[in-house]
Amino acid sequence: MAQVQEFEKALSNSETSVAAFDEHGTSIVKRIQHFLHSTPAAVPLIVLVLSIAVFGVTIGGRFFSSYTLTLILQQIAIVGILGAAQTLVILTAGIDLSIGVIMVISAVIMGNCAVTYGLPTLLAVVIGLAAGGACGLLNGLLVAYMKLPPFIVTLGTWNIVMATNFIYSANETIRDADVDVQAPLLHLFGLNFKIGTAVLTFGVIAMVVLVLILWYVLNHTAWGRHVYAVGDDPEAAKLSGIQTKKVLISVYTLAGLIAAFAAWVSIGRNGSISPSAAVTDYNLQAITATVIGGISLFGGRGSILGTLFGAMIVGVVSMGLNMLGADPQWKVLLTGVLIIGAVAIDQWIRKVSV
Repeated sequence: MAQVQEFEKALSNSETSVAAFDEHGTSIVKRIQHFLHSTPAAVPLIVLVLSIAVFGVTIGGRFFSSYTLTLILQQIAIVGILGAAQTLVILTAGIDLSIGVIMVISAVIMGNCAVTYGLPTLLAVVIGLAAGGACGLLNGLLVAYMKLPPFIVTLGTWNIVMATNFIYSANETIRDADVDVQAPLLHLFGLNFKIGTAVLTFGVIAMVVLVLILWYVLNHTAWGRHVYAVGDDPEAAKLSGIQTKKVLISVYTLAGLIAAFAAWVSIGRNGSISPSAAVTDYNLQAITATVIGGISLFGGRGSILGTLFGAMIVGVVSMGLNMLGADPQWKVLLTGVLIIGAVAIDQWIRKVSV
């Protein structure tokens, strides 16, 4: 019989219970964290509801009128569509700084083809959409095959596209009256209709339908799952058989195409077509809506519905402050607070969720 060693005798009398942590006090917090992790659109939706409630109480019944609420939707239609395009890119852990200028040059191309060159309006729209898609394709090729950082790539193409826009157009604005006479189809998304006292435009309907289609694609198709996988861990996605380069190229191309579609909507909204709109901060507005909407800048997490809510939050804050007669800089300040808060919440959720 083997002799029992001294250390074995000591171990036989030692404590055998397993250490455990008391999670009773943090169970509610954990549940909230897991809920927010599994439902990324919840935070922007809660903020949106609170924003509407606060301004509604402060301003009164005027703010809750159907006219005011639908006017907010009209004002965010362009940013909401651009935000949808930006969401696709950010989900892959990228960013597209050229979204805004792609929209502007696409609008300029549509207007010149239809008004200046006399082409059929529908063909002019197709050419403008193709131009936007081509710009997105260029971004995708540089990111996927050259492996350049998306920030640098799209910063470069932003400058290239903006300069091309001014050179091609000679910075000449196409007047609203000329578009209305020669290419009325370009004003399609500016047409409105009433539902009771609410006034909606086809641009608002286009934004909502686009977001719903993209939500379905991202959540119920293989391509959508691949987009999330590439953003979450590109190396793991590649090892699992996903063609990451094709996914990136398709995402950037689709983003460019959506930006060109936003160009068509913007013509209806603005009436005239101005190349100088390229200096407007559409890029920042789209990124703002996306970040406030809970889309993680680190990729792989977020819901495109959150982007829509994010755009609506900015619209509600802007409208509410205007109705209160507040200094416009308060809108800028509150937007900055919302952006920092959204990123902080995203970091918190990522850190503690399992």
